Amino acid sequence: MPVAQRILLRPITMGLLLQSLFLLLFLLSSCLHPAAAFTKGCYPSEEEGLKTFRCSNAQLTEVPRDIPNDTNKLYLDSNQIPFLPRDAFRDLPLLLELDLSHNAITRVESGAFRGLAEHLHSLDLSSNRLVSVSKDAFSNLKAKVNLSNNPWLCDCRLQELIRAVELAADSSGGIVCDSSAQEEHVGKAFLQVIADTDLCNVYKKTTDIAMLVTMFGWFAMVISYLVYYVRQNQEDARRHLEYLKSLPSKHRRSEESSTISTVV
Repeated sequence: MPVAQRILLRPITMGLLLQSLFLLLFLLSSCLHPAAAFTKGCYPSEEEGLKTFRCSNAQLTEVPRDIPNDTNKLYLDSNQIPFLPRDAFRDLPLLLELDLSHNAITRVESGAFRGLAEHLHSLDLSSNRLVSVSKDAFSNLKAKVNLSNNPWLCDCRLQELIRAVELAADSSGGIVCDSSAQEEHVGKAFLQVIADTDLCNVYKKTTDIAMLVTMFGWFAMVISYLVYYVRQNQEDARRHLEYLKSLPSKHRRSEESSTISTVV
């Protein structure tokens, strides 16, 4: 090959070699750091043929927004998530299992699990800080729910919630009354409490009694006022009669007749 051609081809060859080298480095980087695009502490994997996304012990304070929408199993356990907002998982239509245990959840907004009703079959909310949750937060959800090891307030609201969801196997014994309007319920398993007492009926009876007491109080006030009014008028009339008696007789008669007709 002539010297001129070799001189011309050398830059082209070097350019191709450099491009190949950069492409190789990029591929190696992608293989060595597959989870670099995700929230720190989170990574995707495949377990038993199911697409899994793990964020356990990732020091999260909210539900990540970069969860792949084809995820089947999602682990958000052992973090510091304080509450679940509305539509927190709406972009995960294929989710089967959701683990939110060992967080700091105190509030679950209505609609937090919207979009999961069709496929989700396991929801773990154990070991959080739930005191009271509306049954509407689990509306249409068919998953088996674990609500154990939370500081529950045992009242009608919790009773309605328990009756609205399907509890996970062997988890019902862990739903214990941390507080209650009735002191004897504290420390007892909630299912044991509602087996003996219908808390919603107790609440209704308490409300009815409170209304009756209030109505009786108002009625007593009205009667007291009427009695006072009648007695006050009688006292005024007596004093006026005594005053008339002290007047001269002629003037007194006309005044007495006028007073008597007025009183009658």
